[in-house]
Amino acid sequence: MKNYKEINREMFMQFFRDDKKLNELTPDDRIEIFRTVLIGSSDFTEELIETVLSDYSVPNLKVIKVNNEEK
Repeated sequence: MKNYKEINREMFMQFFRDDKKLNELTPDDRIEIFRTVLIGSSDFTEELIETVLSDYSVPNLKVIKVNNEEK
């Protein structure tokens, strides 16, 4: 797409919420988006990871909180 910079937030979200258009993405496209869309490490919370695991029906993985404070 030559004019991708003309896509605004509303247009992106409309595409994202359109299952028919979203299904045009390849598995690699989806993985690339999934791996890069979050801003930084603070976005990864126990709740987010547990929700993703639940949404994707992944019962064999578990989130374990580790306290990394230096003593």
